[in-house]
Amino acid sequence: MKVIETSLPGALILEPQVFGDARGFFYESYNKASYREAGITADFIQSNVSRSAKGVLRGLHYQWPNPQGKLVSVLEGEVYDVAVDIRRGSPTFGQSYGVMLTAENHRHFWVPEGFAHGFCVLSEFATFTYQCTALYDREADAGIRWNDADLGIDWPLSAPLLSDKDGKTPLLKDVAPERLPIFVP
Repeated sequence: MKVIETSLPGALILEPQVFGDARGFFYESYNKASYREAGITADFIQSNVSRSAKGVLRGLHYQWPNPQGKLVSVLEGEVYDVAVDIRRGSPTFGQSYGVMLTAENHRHFWVPEGFAHGFCVLSEFATFTYQCTALYDREADAGIRWNDADLGIDWPLSAPLLSDKDGKTPLLKDVAPERLPIFVP
């Protein structure tokens, strides 16, 4: 497995070794020992799959308290995936990183606890999977506006399809400090 560091310390792109021939392909999507070697020591306790149509944008979501780390990948189609460091006191607070995840490149993206996460669908449909380090907690559910200019996210679409919830999220600067994770060096 190839591990690619991003500009956000802790957020990683993981490229599994893919074995393919005329019949198709095989790759190991998760191996606890390999991930621990890459620095991902979290245990995953919830697995989710979503399917979305072209132009859908989901995010930017996070939980606080009871944060979730997420290991995300695409099983069908292609998405532009984004992580934003929202940990108060972090040297990279408010910075984002985006990566293309496709069924063809087999990449996984590790979004650590304390980061907001979102993605937009660029193919006709995309089937997206994510392993989470904490259960979904409705009381801790939170979000940041997808097009917050201060985040500088270069989304590859300008008029996405949003849920009502995602259309009403605040700008990062308008989130009360106690509703944001704290950076722990």
